[in-house]
Amino acid sequence: MIKSLFKDKTVFCIAFVAAVISCFFVHPDKQYLTYIDYKTICCLFATLAVVCALKDIMFFTILSRKIVQTVGNLRFLAIVLVIITFVGSMLIANDMALITFLPLGYLALSVTGKEKYSAYIFILQNISANLGGMVTPFGNPQNLYLYSYFNIPTGEFTLIMLPPFILAVTMLILCCLPFKCEKLTINEEIKKPLDIKRTVLYLLLFTLSILAVFRVVNFIVATVVVTVILLFVDRLALKSVDYFLILTFVCFFIFAGNMSRVDAVEDFVSLILNKNPLLVSLGSCQVISNVPTAILLSRFTDNYKALLLGVNIGGTGTLIASLASLITYSEYKTLYPEKSKSYLGLFALMNILFLAVLTVFSYLFLI
Repeated sequence: MIKSLFKDKTVFCIAFVAAVISCFFVHPDKQYLTYIDYKTICCLFATLAVVCALKDIMFFTILSRKIVQTVGNLRFLAIVLVIITFVGSMLIANDMALITFLPLGYLALSVTGKEKYSAYIFILQNISANLGGMVTPFGNPQNLYLYSYFNIPTGEFTLIMLPPFILAVTMLILCCLPFKCEKLTINEEIKKPLDIKRTVLYLLLFTLSILAVFRVVNFIVATVVVTVILLFVDRLALKSVDYFLILTFVCFFIFAGNMSRVDAVEDFVSLILNKNPLLVSLGSCQVISNVPTAILLSRFTDNYKALLLGVNIGGTGTLIASLASLITYSEYKTLYPEKSKSYLGLFALMNILFLAVLTVFSYLFLI
C-alpha cells in the first residue's frame, strides 16, 4: 500500500516526509497553526469542488468544442489555450487558472484526436499560469504575500514585473508556432445537452470562490456555501476533489514554517541573501517551492525587488518550484498515468529553458 501510494502520489509523499523531518528540528507547538495559509487551502478546495461539478455536467467538454469550432486550426488552438490560462492567472491566481483551464486543453485535444500533444500543451499552460500571474499583486500567492508584507506601491510592483512578463509572453507565443495550421475536426457529437440550471448554479459557485480569492467574500463563508450546496446537488463532485493535492500544500507550509524557525537556517540564509538575493531566491524555489521561499526569505531581506523577481521566475524549473505545477502534474498523471515519466522529462527541459532565459535577462537588465 505504501509503495503504491508513493508511486501514485510521489510529490505528496516527498512533501509529507519533508514536513515530518522538519518536525524533529522544531517540535510541534501552537505556532504550527500560523504556518498554514487557510485562505489558500479553503479557496483551493472550493474551486476544485466546483470544477469537478462542472466536469460532471460536461461543461468543459462542450466549451472546448466551441473553442475548437471557433479557432479552426491546431496552432491557434494552442495560442488560445495559452492566452486564456495566462490572462486567467492574472485575474484569478495561477493555481485557480490551471484548475479551471487545464480541462479545456485536454478536452479540446481529445475531441479532435490530437491527444499526442497533451503533454506539451499542459506544460505550456503550466508555464503560462506561473508567469502570467507575476504582473499582478494577486496573480500568484507569493505576490499577494510580498505585496502586503512589504507594503509595495501598486505602480512600483507593476514596473518591476512588467519586463519579465513581456518576455515570458513572447516566449510562450513562439513555443506555439511549431504547431501546424492544420484544420481541426471534431470526432464525435455530444448527445447529452448542457444542463442550463446546474451550469448557472455552478458558475455562481465558481464566482463565489473567486470573490473569496479577491477577499470580497469571506473565504470561510464561500467554502461552507460551496460545500453545503454540492452536498445536496452533486456529492460526487466533493468525492472527486484531489485531497492529496490539498494535503501537499499543507505539508509544504509546515516545512517552510519550521525551517524559518531553525537558527542555523536563519544564519545561513541571512549570509547568502546579502550576496545575491535574486539567485538565492531562484535556487530556493527549486527546492522548497516559491510560496514557502517568499515566506521564508522575506524575513531576512529588505530587497523586495530581487525577491519578487526571484520567486516569480523561480516558479519555473523543478516540479516543486511552484505549487501550481503540482496541479498540472496531478491532472496529467490522472489522465495519462503511463506517460508520467515522459511528461516529467519534457517538463524539465521546457522549464529549464524559461528559467535560464528569464534569469539571465533579470540579472543583466533588472537588478
